[in-house]
Amino acid sequence: MTRSTLLLGFILVACSNPGRGTDTGSTTPPPVTNGHDWTRFNYDEARSGSSPDAIGLTAAVIPTMVRQQVAIDGVVDASPIYLHDVQVNGASHDVFFVTTTYGKTLAIDANNGAILWRFTPPTYTQYAGSARIANVTPVADPDRTAIYSAAPDGNVVKLAVADGHAVWSTAITASPQSEKIASALNFSHGHVIAVTGGYVGDAPPYQGHVSVIDAATGQLLHTWNSLCSDRAGLITPSSCSASGSAIWGRAGAVVDANGNLFVATGNGNWNGTTNWGDAVIELDPVATRVLANYTPSNTSTLDASDFDLGSTSPALLDASHVVQGGKDLYLRVLDLQTLGGTAAHKGGEVQSVSLPSDEMMFTALAVLHQSGTTWLFEADKAFTVAWTYGAGRLTEAWRVLRAGTSPIVAGGLLFAYDPGGTLRVYDPTTGHEVADLPCGSGHWNSPIVADGRIALPEGNANSHSQSGILNIWRLP
Repeated sequence: MTRSTLLLGFILVACSNPGRGTDTGSTTPPPVTNGHDWTRFNYDEARSGSSPDAIGLTAAVIPTMVRQQVAIDGVVDASPIYLHDVQVNGASHDVFFVTTTYGKTLAIDANNGAILWRFTPPTYTQYAGSARIANVTPVADPDRTAIYSAAPDGNVVKLAVADGHAVWSTAITASPQSEKIASALNFSHGHVIAVTGGYVGDAPPYQGHVSVIDAATGQLLHTWNSLCSDRAGLITPSSCSASGSAIWGRAGAVVDANGNLFVATGNGNWNGTTNWGDAVIELDPVATRVLANYTPSNTSTLDASDFDLGSTSPALLDASHVVQGGKDLYLRVLDLQTLGGTAAHKGGEVQSVSLPSDEMMFTALAVLHQSGTTWLFEADKAFTVAWTYGAGRLTEAWRVLRAGTSPIVAGGLLFAYDPGGTLRVYDPTTGHEVADLPCGSGHWNSPIVADGRIALPEGNANSHSQSGILNIWRLP
């Protein structure tokens, strides 16, 4: 593996909100020494989408923020991550990290938009510009010296924060031409967790599976296959009689306080023994055993109708309940205490809630625990909606006729990107829109907020473009 080359310059296209000044980047502030990181998609292992950290922003000042558009060599149809005050190229920087749809990973100075380094997979030219893409959000190592990313070549790679060189690279599929890394990576207990699905069109053969990698060595420790699950380890997709059951929700694998892994699968055969299409699965921390499972009673109809249960990832509501969305426009509250053990569980949800939208759900849910109340937030191509949760049941609190991708909560505010071209900011308890920040259009992109800055990629992976934009908003 060759080291990534350093970009000798960068292109900045600076613009502003209407009536605001332009960010020229002429004065670069120093790194934030007492800042707060955003290390992965939806903030934490549980993919709650809620940050408890101070962000240095209020509803009053957000409309005054100035937008910088950083030109990058690829679309980031995912989320950035952020590390404050880390050593890059021999100096301290606050850094956003992004991975493009063709697997380039870039380190971008959060204070001036300079591209500090880029890593280009050695296989890049084999698929650049094609429909073979990845929608990966990288994840940072807790020691803050490395990040982990992936590419359409089917490899997860460990990159040094200091200069972007590859420490190790590990394949998590035996057929990267037919199995796609569509979801964000996660990190837990010294392990990198990655999942696979299929490409647009669901062309066989592929199987959704969960792979657990030793973060220190890059050794592939275990793989759990959602089809032919009686076979451990990576399998050649064509060697399994069933195809499908993609794990492709934006959040990928969700991790609870015990280190257990939760995933949801898409269309595929379900037999409750070896095939787990359209199911919610709880695995042990190294993906060797199924601890709990669920599929709807109409699982065969979901499969036949292309109504993937796993179009989103599970969200953890409390120690014994999760909620699962799906393309059939329902949220299902599940009690893990009744779904555990080795027996197959078909039906048996505690509650099934119809979404107000007629638009299929492709986004991650956000969960906020605040002042004794648990909130759940969902956004799709039509609505942004909030529920309160208690005793196994959801109660709708508010809805607005505003589109959004995966929402997040930071600084006591709810942020949701309308992919038509606006980042909207709400009061999470009332749904009142307190600010909106114009930007470009997108697809599944979602924002992060940290240390007085907002970062949001724009663009659509399905455009197959090799250029894109990262928006960075800062106070003037």
